[in-house]
Amino acid sequence: MDFEVLTLAGLWNSGPAHWQTRWEAEHPAWLRVPHRDWDTPRCDEWVAELDAAIGRCQRPPVLAAHSLSCSLVTRWAAAGSRHAVAGAFLVAPSDVDAPSYPDCTSGFQPMLLAPLPFPSMVVASSDDPYVTEQRARLFAASWGSEFVSIGDAGHINGDAGYGPWPAGAAMLLAFCARVQG
Repeated sequence: MDFEVLTLAGLWNSGPAHWQTRWEAEHPAWLRVPHRDWDTPRCDEWVAELDAAIGRCQRPPVLAAHSLSCSLVTRWAAAGSRHAVAGAFLVAPSDVDAPSYPDCTSGFQPMLLAPLPFPSMVVASSDDPYVTEQRARLFAASWGSEFVSIGDAGHINGDAGYGPWPAGAAMLLAFCARVQG
């Protein structure tokens, strides 16, 4: 069964070596939500783009988010859309409140820590330069998400060696089966 999945890239988009790009190639029905400005994203604009993409889906999709787009998912959930999602697979959520976070984004601070109104899973690394594992665990607990640590995996992106990432694909498919099946 092919599940309805929307991929949400993080800051600066996901390049050709990134697992999101590779998974989209393997599953042509999985669509990346486009964004007008990957280098200096504005939260309100991105939330509206995400809401429009969800509205075009045939049924509530699973959101497969990476990095900054994990915060996007929390902002979209708080905005009170009339659209629904089946769940969110949140990988390497960036800590926008960290002093080291790039200052090229607007509207994502502070991190929202309210429970998400749909099932979710946070997948994190113990050595991510954009979030500590302790903070990722706090996010998961606050959002009501299942938490999975995959050890030393950097930012869980192509640069960290997570291109095809078959273990991640298996986690996402199992998650989809639980929430869309």
